[in-house]
Amino acid sequence: MTNKDQVAEKNILGTNVIAQIGILVHDIEKTSQAYADFFGVENPGWSLTDTVDKAETEYNGNSTEARAKLAFFDMGSLQLELIEPDQHPSTWREYLDEHGEGPHHIAFIIKGMKEKITLMERNQMPLMQKGEYTGGRYAYMDTFKDLKIILELLENDN
Repeated sequence: MTNKDQVAEKNILGTNVIAQIGILVHDIEKTSQAYADFFGVENPGWSLTDTVDKAETEYNGNSTEARAKLAFFDMGSLQLELIEPDQHPSTWREYLDEHGEGPHHIAFIIKGMKEKITLMERNQMPLMQKGEYTGGRYAYMDTFKDLKIILELLENDN
């Protein structure tokens, strides 16, 4: 096996480009305005994630009604995502309750969601939460033990 082959095996995601940083907040309206003011940009407003029937949201292997308000700031090469979760079980709610406001995940755009989840789980990085969004799907992987943050996989349809 060559060094090139060993490197390819180690690059589980197939990318090292961070697409997004997710930040948990208690008050998305107040925090998104603070970001807009700080950076001198327009407040993007927020949207509500889809209901479970459309999002097919699963948390720790079980269907959940969890929803969240999301605000997206495009910051050059990456996006900041503010997340205000509702009270239903989710990685957002659990993490906010345990750790308070602040960073939740870093996200990477990948291809082959099912294969990446399987590969990560074989590397002791289990699936925490997954769901669908208009134009794609996401999966939060429990990488905290090794990487000290949750990784989100994003797969877009186009």
